[in-house]
Amino acid sequence: MTEMLRDIIRHNRAGHAVAIPSVCSAHPDVLRASLALAQHLDRPIVIEATSNQVNQDGGYTGMLPADFIRYVNKLADDTGVDRDRVIFGGDHLGPQAWRAMDATCAMAKAEVMVRDYVAAGFGKIHLDCSEGCADEPAQLGDDITALRSACLAQICCDSRDDILFVVGTEVPPPGGARIDAQGDIPPTSPDAARKTLAAHDAAFGDMASLIGGLVVQPGVEFSPTKVHHLPMDRDPHLATALTDHPHVCLEAHSTDYQNPAVYPRLAALGFAFQKVGPALTFAYREALYALDQLRPSKGALQAAMEAVMLDDPTYWQAHYAGDDAALYAQRHFGLADRIRYYWPQPKAQAAVQALMAEFDTTLPDHLLIQQFDQAVLDRAEALQGGQAQRLVHAQIACALAPYFFEDTA
Repeated sequence: MTEMLRDIIRHNRAGHAVAIPSVCSAHPDVLRASLALAQHLDRPIVIEATSNQVNQDGGYTGMLPADFIRYVNKLADDTGVDRDRVIFGGDHLGPQAWRAMDATCAMAKAEVMVRDYVAAGFGKIHLDCSEGCADEPAQLGDDITALRSACLAQICCDSRDDILFVVGTEVPPPGGARIDAQGDIPPTSPDAARKTLAAHDAAFGDMASLIGGLVVQPGVEFSPTKVHHLPMDRDPHLATALTDHPHVCLEAHSTDYQNPAVYPRLAALGFAFQKVGPALTFAYREALYALDQLRPSKGALQAAMEAVMLDDPTYWQAHYAGDDAALYAQRHFGLADRIRYYWPQPKAQAAVQALMAEFDTTLPDHLLIQQFDQAVLDRAEALQGGQAQRLVHAQIACALAPYFFEDTA
């Protein structure tokens, strides 16, 4: 399956503005809508799991790597999607989930995790050992990061040889991503990108040919309340860092909420791998809250989710700031979309099921247009299933569709 990725890299490095989206989500509706869109467009898609989300201890989803593969494959089968268009990726695989331990113990856990990922069928492996463990600095330099990543890469290669590694990271420093004098996120410098790639080449040795992606910051980011849009006229010349690496492309994280024109522009700048996640669960929440405003018990879902989040503030409290009104707005409408961690909870599931059960008849257009954009309504008309479910999936598909642009070169 990684050969499809290498083909995209070859075309991108040949000057074509081509890229593939990587959907980073475990939400079933997000995955169904994303897979169905890829099938409709006859395009490949990457579905990724993160080290905190899925690991040998279950992660916050409760799934092992093999469980996640089976889960996505079943969703694909149920949605009528060809399995062979789906590529599985592991995101930020390293010791992060166990960094409260000392480095030796955390790396031992990471070794088990990457072995399980590769054995399960994940082929695109982003190795990220950039965060320090107990008694280490918060962010580590290229030398230690590359050596630890190479140790994990060797474990992967002991199991399979058809792996595409992605290296590098764009984890922001403590306090958030830096902002320049113009209010933009400064991109990684080409020199820093070259040094990161060179350090990994040296550490990987014979495995260096399996490196297919380098994560760098092109200048896109979002906070709970603001999107930092890519300056369209700026070229950070990051592709020059790849001059001696024709088999490597750039990978962009945090591309959520950008204007549609940004994605082909990123591809033209060398970013053949483009990741998206929170924007899709944000779209899911948008659709549910829109329906929530059209039901007889108006706002009942939002009230239920507020109670669920207040009962357990674990997933949002450290990420949002401000007075009570600001915190309420961020819990429900923040771009960080921390509410996504609460949808699997039983009370949230019951509230969603109650919402969907109220829409057993078709709502007229004059009501729908009050809550949904016309593009969503048009897309929903072409989907299968009940009206409420079609609207939810259409909202998600509209958020993902800009990533499936056509090469105009």
